[in-house]
Amino acid sequence: MHTYQATENALKDKVILITGAGDGIGRVAAITYAKHGATVILLGKTTNKLECVYDEIVNAGYPQPAIVPMDLKGATKQNYRDLAATIESQFGRLDGLLNNAGILGTLGPLEHFCSSTFENVMKVNVTAQAMITKALFPVMRKSKSASVVFTSSGVGRKGREFWGPYAISKFAVEGMMQTWACEVEKTPIRVNCINPGATRTSMRASAFPGEDRDLLATPEDLMPTYLYLMSDDSKDINGQSLDAQVKK
Repeated sequence: MHTYQATENALKDKVILITGAGDGIGRVAAITYAKHGATVILLGKTTNKLECVYDEIVNAGYPQPAIVPMDLKGATKQNYRDLAATIESQFGRLDGLLNNAGILGTLGPLEHFCSSTFENVMKVNVTAQAMITKALFPVMRKSKSASVVFTSSGVGRKGREFWGPYAISKFAVEGMMQTWACEVEKTPIRVNCINPGATRTSMRASAFPGEDRDLLATPEDLMPTYLYLMSDDSKDINGQSLDAQVKK
């Protein structure tokens, strides 16, 4: 899928929600999905960032997106219910959900983790993603072919020192994806994970401040995998954790 070449209309008429759509991988995924014909719903906590992505999509002549300002750290069950009701009312269905939003927390020995930081990382990276996916499943069942994509990490497959709460949250995401994939196996919904790998994002910079960013892949470099899992070409792929970059 690293060399996957989507057709110009690979996502035509699809409705796809992207969390963390204001920056980094989420921003590029939203623009890329729109470029290939999707109507994208931009969800994020910073409204002006979402508006910039909205303007970029509209100015490029792609389908008009929607904006949903929401801070997943403080979102409630009712917020998610309202989101699902709005999507169903305005679009009738949801064809894709990219659970991209996440926070790093503080790196350091697990023995010294801060309980409030741990709770925040779990709330955004695990609980919020479980809640939003649960709320949107009924709307996704109205699609002929719906894709849920979670964001994993290499530290969510093999533990690494000092990555504590973040690594634990990504192990949880992998398990959540596998469980959901088993439960939807006989439905039109499929559930998978993407591990972006080392990518030129602000989160990566905060984790590795001395790293040469020019040596890292850009979010644009990862898009073949992101496009593949949202397109109908992957309709038989379920319960997989895919790497967006070729391992060196």
